[in-house]
Order: sequence, then C-alpha cells, then structure tokens
Amino acid sequence: MDGEGGGTTGGWCCPPIHLMRSEPMQLVQLIIPIESAHLTLSYVGELGLLQFKDLNIDKSPFQRTYAYQIKRCGEMARKLRFFRDQMWKAGIVPSVMPLMDEVNFDDLEAKLGELEGELIEVNANSEKLQRTYNELLEYKLVLQKAGEFFYSAQSDATAQQREIEARSVGDESIDRPLLLEQEISTDLSKQIKLGFVSGLVPKEKSMAFERILFRATRGNMFLKQSLVEDPVTDPVSGEKGLKNVFVVFYSGERAKTKILKICEAFGANRYPFTEDVSKQRQMIEEVEGRISELKTTIDIGVLHRDKLLKNIGYQYESWNHLVKKEKSVYHTLNMLSLDVSKKCLVAEGWSPKFAASQIQDALERAALDSNSQVGSIFQVLQSKELPPTYFRTNKFSSAFQEIVDAYGVAKYQEANPAVYTIVTFPFLFAVMFGDWGHGICLLLATMYFIIRERKLSSQKLGDITEMTFGGRYVIMMMALFSIYTGLVYNEFFSVPFELFGQSAYACRDPSCRDASTNGLIKVRRTYPFGVDPVWHGSRSELPFLNSLKMKMSILLGVAQMNLGILMSFFNGLFFRNGLNIWYQFIPQLIFLNSLFGYLSLLIIVKWCTGSKADLYHVMIYMFLSPTDDLGENQLIVGQKTLQLVLILLALISVPWMLFPKPFLMKRQHEARHQGQSYALLNSSDVDSAEIEADHSSHGDEEFDFSEVFVHQLIHTIEFVLESVSNTASYLRLWALSLAHSELSSVFYEKVLLLAWGYNNIIILIIGGIVFICATIGVLLVMETLSAFLHALRLHWVEFQNKFYEADGYKFAPFSFATVEEED
Repeated sequence: MDGEGGGTTGGWCCPPIHLMRSEPMQLVQLIIPIESAHLTLSYVGELGLLQFKDLNIDKSPFQRTYAYQIKRCGEMARKLRFFRDQMWKAGIVPSVMPLMDEVNFDDLEAKLGELEGELIEVNANSEKLQRTYNELLEYKLVLQKAGEFFYSAQSDATAQQREIEARSVGDESIDRPLLLEQEISTDLSKQIKLGFVSGLVPKEKSMAFERILFRATRGNMFLKQSLVEDPVTDPVSGEKGLKNVFVVFYSGERAKTKILKICEAFGANRYPFTEDVSKQRQMIEEVEGRISELKTTIDIGVLHRDKLLKNIGYQYESWNHLVKKEKSVYHTLNMLSLDVSKKCLVAEGWSPKFAASQIQDALERAALDSNSQVGSIFQVLQSKELPPTYFRTNKFSSAFQEIVDAYGVAKYQEANPAVYTIVTFPFLFAVMFGDWGHGICLLLATMYFIIRERKLSSQKLGDITEMTFGGRYVIMMMALFSIYTGLVYNEFFSVPFELFGQSAYACRDPSCRDASTNGLIKVRRTYPFGVDPVWHGSRSELPFLNSLKMKMSILLGVAQMNLGILMSFFNGLFFRNGLNIWYQFIPQLIFLNSLFGYLSLLIIVKWCTGSKADLYHVMIYMFLSPTDDLGENQLIVGQKTLQLVLILLALISVPWMLFPKPFLMKRQHEARHQGQSYALLNSSDVDSAEIEADHSSHGDEEFDFSEVFVHQLIHTIEFVLESVSNTASYLRLWALSLAHSELSSVFYEKVLLLAWGYNNIIILIIGGIVFICATIGVLLVMETLSAFLHALRLHWVEFQNKFYEADGYKFAPFSFATVEEED
C-alpha cells in the first residue's frame, strides 16, 4: 500500500507528534505450541498490543476447539453473578482485596459449585422457615381476631338470653313474640348447625370478596371482617400489605365448597379455628412458642448465610477477574487456527511496529514458564489489507481523540484532526462563551474532578457525571480559553473592568450631560488589551460589538478552513498522491481564498486604516459589476484589477477540480494493466504468480469512469457550495457570543441590580439566589452545552470535511484491561 511506503519517506512533512499520524502497524503471524498456548495468550493479553484476526470465521461457536472451556467459564460467571445478587440483597459489598495465592482454574470451578450448592440449600431452608414463620404470624392474628368475634357473639347471646328470661317471669305483653316459647322449647338436636371458615384476605380485595360470597350463596352466609392495623407479610408471595381477618358462617356442604373456591380465587389464606375458648388459648400459646423458636432458627440461618456471603465477598473480585481473564483467553484461542499434525496453533494479527520486541519477549517467557520443548515463532507478513488505526493517547489527549473518533475513525496514517482540535475546539467554544467570570466558574468545577481524579476513576459514577469526568481536561481547556476571550471582551458576568489601564475615552464636560447625544472624546492612548470598558452600556455598544464579532468570526472561519485544505496537502504528500495535490488541494485553495480570503484581507485593511468602506457592497458588486469604479469603497491600490484576477482564478479553479482528475485516474488504471500484461509474458512462473495475485487484488474492483466522473462532479459542486455555506456557518460564533453577552447582561441588570435598588435585605437575598440559579442553570449549563455542540459542528462539518476521510477502523487489541472495563 502507498501509505506504508509514504510512512517512512514522507514523515518529514509533519511535526514528530504521536497524534499526527497513527502508529505504523504490521501484520504478524505467531506459531504457538499447544502446551504453551494458554500461557502465551495470557502474557500477550497483559501487554494489550496485538489485535488477533479470526481465522475460524467459517466455523460456528460450537464447532471451535475451546467451546467446552468457554461454556465452563460462562457457567462460572453465572455462579458469580448469583453470588453478587445474593450479596446485594444481603447488603454486603464485595471487598477489593488482591488475590494472594494463585488459584487453579479447576479448583475454583469445584469451589464455586460447592459454594453455590451450599448457598442454594441455605436459601431454600431459610425460605421454608420464613414461610412457616409468616403462616404462624397470620394464624396468630386469626386466633386473636376470630376469638374476639366469638367472644363478643357469646356475650351478646348471653345478654339476650337473660333478657328473655327476665321477660318470661313478668306478665304477658302485647309486644311479646308469639313463637318465643316454641323457639325456646325446640329440641337442640333439631337446630341447624352453622359451619364457618376463617382466614385473611388482602384489604383491597375485601369488598369484592364479600360481594362474590353474597352472590354465590344467594345471601345465605354471614361475613365478619376486622382490619389488621400493621402490614402483614404474605407467606406465598412474600410481599407486605394490609389484610383483613374474616370469618364466614354458612349452612350446608355446597355453600362450604363454593366459599373454599372463592377463598382460593381471591388468594385468601385459610386457617383452622375452634369455638372452645380454652382450646383457643392453648392454641395461641402453642403458636407463640413456635414463632419464638422459628425466629431464633431464622436468625441463626441468616447469620450463617451472611458469614458465607462475606467469605465469598472477600475473594469475589479476584475470582471474577480470573473467570473474565480465562474466558477472554479461550475466546481468543478459538480465533486461532489449529494445526493438528504439528500440534500447534497459528495466529495472525495486527500490532504496532514498536511492540514487536515486547511481543517476542512475552512469547519467550511463556515458553520458559510452561516448560515447552519448542518455542513460539514470530514472523511479519506482507499484506495489502488496510491496517487498523492506533493512536497512543494519555489522559489529557484521549478526550479530544474521542471527539474526533465520534465523527469517524481516521484511515490508517491519515492526518489526525485531534492535534489541532486540542487548541481550536476550546478556542472556538470560548469565542462563543467569552466571559472570564463564567470561565473561572467552569475552571473551579473541572478542577474538582482533576484533583480527585484518582479517587473518582475507581468509583462507579452516574452517566452524566461519568461523561463530565471523562471530559474534564476538555472542560479545563474550554475554561482557560473562556477566561482569555472574556478578558478580550472585557466581561466579568457582563460587568467591564479597567484591568489593563484607564479607558481611552472621557466625557466632554464633568457633568457628562451630552455623553448619550454627542458621545465621548478620546483623551488617552488606546486601551492596551481587549475591548475598552467604556463601550459597555453606551449607545454604540451593540453596533460596535456586532461589527467586531461578525468580522472576527469570518476571519477565524476562513483561517480554519484554510488549515483543513492545507492538511489535505500533507495527506497527499504523505501518501504520494500527486493527483490530490495538483487537482484538489491547489484549486480548492485558490477558490476559497479568491472569495473569502480576499474578504478577510479587506476586513484587516479596513481595521488598520479606519476606512468607512462598505464591504457588503464591495463583495456583491465584485460579481455583479466587476468593471465598475469602486469609488469610496476602494481600500487598496489596484483593487479593481485584483478583483478581476480573483474572479478569473475562482472560475478557472472549478473546471480544474472537475475534469483532469477522472481522466488521469483512467489513464493510470490503463497503464497499470498494460504494465502487468507485459510482465506476464517475460517473467518466471513464480513472478507471474505474484503479479497475478496483485492483478487480482486490483481487478476485484473494475474501474468505472462514469462513476468516478460523477463522484468528482458531486465533490466539486459540494466544495463550491460549501465554501459559501461553511463561511456563513462560522457566523454562529458571532451570534452565540452576542446571545451569551446579552443574557448575562439581562440577568445582571434586571435581577441583581434591580434587587439591590430596593434597599431591602430580603429582596436582595431573593434576587441574589435567582441570579445565582439563572447563572448556573442557563449560562453555565445550557449555554455551555450549546456552545460545545456548535463548536463540535464547526469541527466535524466545516473543518474536517476538507481533508478527513474517516473510513478507517480502530485498533482493538486483546487486552485484559479492556476485559475488566466490561461489566
């Protein structure tokens, strides 16, 4: 591949920074004896510098060599998850303790099986005891409440009997029931005996329970209910809830059958009950005794279970680490090709060139430690396959690299935008967020994460907190640049300060009566740094800042787009792609600067000369009437001629981008195929075989001229249109900066100063709280997020599309560090 050749000779075009180009990669082959394969993969996994290729892609997971070992690891991982869930339920946190002694994998498997069996048995006994305990508690409630029912009924019956006897002694009364003597004299053996069912029913079902009972028995029942004040744990479901103790009186077996079915349907737990008061007391005493015994037994069981879980928790992390490590090793071994005759495994993979010696050392150590008779073989393979992209980053640069990778991973050894993003991203953010008071607040917030990063990195944070912590250095750079641009704008929570000297302007007289009408006069030298504080609050503030920030946005945008086009030149030089340099880089540079580079020049000249020329008029009539006299809008000598030349260059650059490249690519394709056909006639069999392989690799994709031309046409039209739209897109710097400044000014003047004017401490405190909440919620959170997203858009669309292809894939090495990060 051209990129590999360019990596050695073309490196002079870029600064020697690791992030500028991805690491040079090589395809390596390892031939590993089977007896040392496991240990070799373990050592390579600790290095984390080799990405293995799957050589068994045609086999299903169940057909691979180490499928049984992976199944074992999966079963052990399931047991460990079971232990973790049990510890979580018991409120036990696994201790982070290093494993002192090396644990054998087979021994660990047997130990986990024993612990799981013991824990399951303990849980089963505990659940059985707990269910019995809950049943006894319910039974006790039924005995107490139903006993009260029967006791009150007997008391009422006794009182009624006494009343009847008292009446019978007296004279005959007209109110006396006619059948009273017959009722009293009825034989007890002929009286209808009522049965009853007692138990508990959930309170929310009690009304429906009563209604269904009434309908099923056609009213031939009597239901008595009483609410239990405290929640009751259901023995079956284990859920707590309010319940009613009920007693249903009925007559006949059919009614009994219906009532039992209704109780079952409503989840009502039934318990036996006797009418004998003495037996009731005896049963209550027995139930209370059994409850006390069960409580003691359950407590002992819980202590035993907690002790068992604590012992597991001491070594849980080390066991989990070992199982994950073993599973990843066997999963990687399944990607290797098994050579049965030679009793060895063949591996292929990508590694950085600098890691070759480290990988070889790991192979030698594995061969020695496993007492293998034969050592592993390490050799470099030649390949035309596109290597993965690998950048060596640290905790500072990794967040900026992630911002770029979110758009797309760089092609192998393509120029990396992250190098410039480290500076340009926080700077463009700060242009929109410029306020050194808000910048200090951001800096203090991010310094908290930076100072405590060692502690926080080992903790599990929430999604938003973890995202903020990961980008702590990005936020730090954003805050520092915001302080700088805030000093340039001279804004501290929208309040200007004379930090670098006195203002250059003053009133015409001591009373300043005509300051708002006639304006101020310049009495000193120009303010040395940033915006003069006298502009803030004046009638000319908005027009002045509008003009300043709008022109500054165009200058920054054109500069960054030129940088993007310049990076395409470095890419073409590095990959030795002359077509892209001559027919993409040069015409794009000419077109962009003929229009907007010229506009940037006029802005700078106007600032330096103080001219009152209308730049809108100049740019519009540059195209509509290029031969007309400029008059008062002329800024430089020969401007009219210069404009005609620039228009001509811009017009020439469009066909320059469109036509030559497709035809030259077609000619290169034909020349390459003609050269190969000649080589086939005059070469040996070996050479011809190599050329045929090379020919087949190029011939897989046939050259379609129409497709290439249409692609180039789209690319040309896209660049011409984007030159205008991208430049206009940078005006968001002006818009968001103005919005941030005006919002800050509104909160300061309409909240804080307004509250201060009332001379009331309560109103002042309320105003201060509102001001702080508005500043944090709107300016430091919402505005930060808004400026961040807009800066992200400017980098992804306006900057990176000038040179960044982003069609690569990330280097994903086999590493135990990444295995540990996975949950």
